Amino acid sequence: MQASVATEPDLMPAVWFDGRSSRGLPVLCGLTAAPEGVSLCLHPLQAGLPLRRFSRAEIDWSADVPDGEGPLHLPLADAGTLRLADRQRWRRACAAAGLRPALWHRIERRWSTLLALGGLSLLVLWAVLHLSTPWMAGWLTRYVPLAWEQSLARQAMASADQRLLHASRLDPARQQQLRQAFQGLVEHLPASLQAYPGYRPALVLAFRRGMGPNAFALPGGQVVMTDELVALAQREHLDDDALMGVLAHEIGHVWYRHGTRLLVEQGVLNVGLGLALGDLSSLLSSGGSLLTGLSYQRRHEEEADCFALRVMRADDRPLAPMADLLERLEAAAHTGPDARSDTTGAASWGDFLRTHPATAQRVQRLRTAQVDGCH
Repeated sequence: MQASVATEPDLMPAVWFDGRSSRGLPVLCGLTAAPEGVSLCLHPLQAGLPLRRFSRAEIDWSADVPDGEGPLHLPLADAGTLRLADRQRWRRACAAAGLRPALWHRIERRWSTLLALGGLSLLVLWAVLHLSTPWMAGWLTRYVPLAWEQSLARQAMASADQRLLHASRLDPARQQQLRQAFQGLVEHLPASLQAYPGYRPALVLAFRRGMGPNAFALPGGQVVMTDELVALAQREHLDDDALMGVLAHEIGHVWYRHGTRLLVEQGVLNVGLGLALGDLSSLLSSGGSLLTGLSYQRRHEEEADCFALRVMRADDRPLAPMADLLERLEAAAHTGPDARSDTTGAASWGDFLRTHPATAQRVQRLRTAQVDGCH
């Protein structure tokens, strides 16, 4: 037995619990590298007991040794458990025999690799949220029926009329005048702005009051302008070019199907978070949907600004009145005691948590007739 022990490299003291007896058997163990693979040899220190050799396929241990103190227990499948006192020595024996820990265990011991993987994960997440999700939503939106959009718009309008809005008090002649100008914009929509082939819903302008100076668009062609917005333009001595600029912006929302795309984007995002995060998605989806939803909406607003610029040019209308109206709207929205004016146009945390881009930036782009992303 002595000759056999001497031929084994780096024999380590251990205790073998074979699973048939509660008493442990003192042994010397060693790893042997051979062409057929690494094997584990156990040399019982009790006289008369034979050497035991286990091939790699017969045992259930690995080179993964967790950090910590105390003995290391290695399962030997049907042969019980091996207890070693020296973890580091076992690690060195595995390395000498050509055994390496699993890739993840090697990575987790290197902070630089973990940080690199973390950065890569964030990059992939950013690409999913800001590139693949909008692309997927745009592709899926083309298959949403126009009839479904119009049904959704009718329900939303009925709910708004019941809870938020009131019938317009604007003079019918004035309403008709604005509708004619609105139809002029529609007739001059450039064919190059057709984002979805064959998608050309009937655009209808309606008037309401009760939510301050505003305008909004619903999927399927419904555009709404408030009496308060018309009154604000008149009070500030702005002509109808200002109102037409706002309406052109809202037409852009319809033409690019932004309302539908936002619903689809949120659906794609929630499905993606559910697949990636499992149960955690219920905790993170609200915050993630809020921030990414705001980001998507700002992107939609910029697209609508580009659309308005192109449509106003096609209808031979100036852009400056629209910029003036945006400034008046911003001033009307910040007339409280805590309001402050940022004349630098620099982005702030407040701008980040808006659905629209910063007004100062939008005004500057309109005055120079240069909107980012417009060609």
